[in-house]
Amino acid sequence: MIKLMKSLFLIIMMLGTLISVSAYSWINVWIGLEMNLLAFIPLINSDNYKYSSETSMKYFLVQVSASMFIMFAILYSFFDLNSFDKLNEMSNFVFNCAVLMKMGAAPFHMWYPEVVWGMSWTNALLMLTWQKIAPMILIMYNFKMNTLFYLIILISMTVSGVKAWNQTSMKKILALSSINHMGWMMGMMFLNQSLWILYFIVYLFITTNLILVLKKYNINSTYELFSLMNLNKTTKFFFFMNLISLGGIPPFLGFFPKWMVLKILMENEMYFLAFLMIFLTLISLYVYIRMIFQPMTFKAPEKKNTFKNYDSFFIFVMNFINLAGLIIFTLIFNLY
Repeated sequence: MIKLMKSLFLIIMMLGTLISVSAYSWINVWIGLEMNLLAFIPLINSDNYKYSSETSMKYFLVQVSASMFIMFAILYSFFDLNSFDKLNEMSNFVFNCAVLMKMGAAPFHMWYPEVVWGMSWTNALLMLTWQKIAPMILIMYNFKMNTLFYLIILISMTVSGVKAWNQTSMKKILALSSINHMGWMMGMMFLNQSLWILYFIVYLFITTNLILVLKKYNINSTYELFSLMNLNKTTKFFFFMNLISLGGIPPFLGFFPKWMVLKILMENEMYFLAFLMIFLTLISLYVYIRMIFQPMTFKAPEKKNTFKNYDSFFIFVMNFINLAGLIIFTLIFNLY
């Protein structure tokens, strides 16, 4: 019965996202976002995680506040333009700030790492991936390239890199990494929408691989990464390969979406923005390298390769696909 209810809420959550991104009026957008919110809160509490109640309350308060601003923007614009299909200049600004708050982008990011930290790994995965889709597409529909937008990209990348330096929680590090990748995706979406979707798919794939391993071996902090030393070389290699790939170090899979972003920015003569994005990403790379250095260099007795259960085999298959994706991207860009 519990699994059935979780499946029902998961379907409603996804349906709310699809309604928001396909709506023709702002009222329908708001309805889709509320459906998504009201279905995700029971999912947070369904895992009986020790911080679920506190986390669901924090998430509810933040999302309701953002929804209130969205409704204010819609109504204010309706009284001004007598239409639910358009937003005036002030409503547009309020709406964009509310959507940025919903997806946890800087400077509205304060709640995001704490909420992800209080979730189970399954719900954290949904929070880091699926819950980004509707807000980012709404930003893409409604935002224009201007100085404010550049500042949001740079602030997101700066805050995520600096705050990750003193973090030991893996969930908070992944949440801050998500904020960093939001900056890259927002830099791409206004110049090439199809490549933005490709960037998101690669990010989704790498994050899923990481969380599968972290959940399987119950790793919640950077200190617990030393427990991977006793695993076989294949598992350690796949895990740390995904971690480096998330940081965007060449020639791993996560580097190629960033390469695409930089190429598009260069073609549009946004050289200064591209330089700042590269420089700010180096701050985050230090965090990833620090996390993998000691567990990879220490020598310890290792287990043999075994794929007796479904989880181990699934992790192996996902990482094998990751390697295949790396080869495909390399061939495509060499031909290009």
